[in-house]
Amino acid sequence: MNLYAIRAIYLFEMARTWRTLMQSIASPVISTSLYFVVFGAAMGSHITAIDGVSFGAFIVPGLIMLSLLMQSVSNASFGIYFPKFTGTIYEVHSAPVSFLEIVAGYVGAAASKSVIVGLIILATARLFVDYGIEHPLVMVAFLLLTCITFSLLGFIIGIWADNFEKLQVVPLLVITPLTFLGGSFYSIHMLPPIWQKITLLNPVVYLISGFRWSFYGIADVNIAISLVAILGFLAVCLGTIWWIFRTGYKLKS
Repeated sequence: MNLYAIRAIYLFEMARTWRTLMQSIASPVISTSLYFVVFGAAMGSHITAIDGVSFGAFIVPGLIMLSLLMQSVSNASFGIYFPKFTGTIYEVHSAPVSFLEIVAGYVGAAASKSVIVGLIILATARLFVDYGIEHPLVMVAFLLLTCITFSLLGFIIGIWADNFEKLQVVPLLVITPLTFLGGSFYSIHMLPPIWQKITLLNPVVYLISGFRWSFYGIADVNIAISLVAILGFLAVCLGTIWWIFRTGYKLKS
């Protein structure tokens, strides 16, 4: 394992974050804070508590998860797409660096950025609503697994994309709707029975449910199923990236 190569890629990607703090860190934190102001502080006192948890506190895990998914995908997809766009990806290929080291560098940096954003949002939420974390270790595990898994997904999107427009298709038209419909602002048990079953086809439901369980001990889906779901998606992403590097899909042309 070439740790020097991983470190070089990782530090290069992280340096770009420090140069664009307003876009990389401040923007998602401010955007999410507005949700806390509108839904948590302003409207929360007028909405009935859900499963014994105030509405403002109930939406904290969902809003953090929304930001984590979007930031992980965006950071990783742009991180690998830009070298393709400029042609510097071929310099990486010509270096004595394996695909595991390339993925570790780019995905590690993207996941790190998302973790930083998630932790800042978690701290910022305390300014607007009162919440607790019953299972902090589980919370950290879901935080890390989500950031890594969706950074891998973003890496795949970045390789697949042929232009900057395609980079935005999946985050805006797929991930964002799935997150809003995945129980960010409500419990799926509040839906009619038929819609509860349909909602279970949404993979984001399992992420938000498991993450919320780590906060309040309540969940729409069994915590074990949520863990299996995120680990299964992680395995699929790893398998897809292995196939991409094995075949050279959109990397060798």
